[in-house]
Amino acid sequence: MSTSPTARRRRLGHELRRLREAAQLRADEVAARLHWSATKMSRIETGQVSVHHGDVSDLLDIYEVSDENLRAELGDMARQSRLKGWWHRHRDTFKRGFDSYIGLENDARGLRTYQSQVVPGLLQTEAYARAVICAIAAGQTPADILDKKIAVRLSRQELLIRTDPLTLHVILDEAVLRRDVGGAETMAEQRDALISMGKLPNITLQVLPFSAGAHAALDGEFSILEFPDSKDPDVVYLEQKTSGLVLEDPSELDCYSMMFTRLSAQALDSDQSAAFIASLT
Repeated sequence: MSTSPTARRRRLGHELRRLREAAQLRADEVAARLHWSATKMSRIETGQVSVHHGDVSDLLDIYEVSDENLRAELGDMARQSRLKGWWHRHRDTFKRGFDSYIGLENDARGLRTYQSQVVPGLLQTEAYARAVICAIAAGQTPADILDKKIAVRLSRQELLIRTDPLTLHVILDEAVLRRDVGGAETMAEQRDALISMGKLPNITLQVLPFSAGAHAALDGEFSILEFPDSKDPDVVYLEQKTSGLVLEDPSELDCYSMMFTRLSAQALDSDQSAAFIASLT
């Protein structure tokens, strides 16, 4: 079963929607019978909010679910989905939607990401992370909040070295390596870290050089999260200035997956990428 409360909410929402559709009921019909708003029903089925186990029981009654094992499983899932992840205490430092992303990332099996501006957070050194976060804050964020942001970013990196590590495939635009973030010493340390991390068996690092020319992702960065259980469909995450967006539509996922495949084919392979990064020192 999913270990992240965010992922549990998502799984529970999918199961409840599946059962509603099997009962041939519309979401607005069910919401009306429970005196809920349509918005509440939608947020439950999309995993955006936790749901009380009593509400789950009411939904299962409407869907005429008599299987006691299934009812118990979904009720337990509801209880666990209301727990708080380790990142919850830092929610005040996140842009809207990013706490959901961290919860999904924490439960993912794999992550494929294309980055055109900065090194992804999972591979940032502390000095580089501080330089990025402070630049984005532009002097408008208190020092203690900046420190929390940096701590969360570094804590997420444990996903790469745990017993069952996250599989990470990163494509970096050459611009990321050319942009001076934090000064020469910080950049040298970050390049060394990329070369070192790229040697781990669960990490694939590719550089998309300027010489590759035009490519399919010229309009922006994206990340694709993959999950170990087929009941948890993969998602695409798009990050914006003030918020993050999670996409679950299969057609959108297919589009981004094909885009990543094309980018990978245009990029230098792992050995060539490591040599390219080393040549910049």
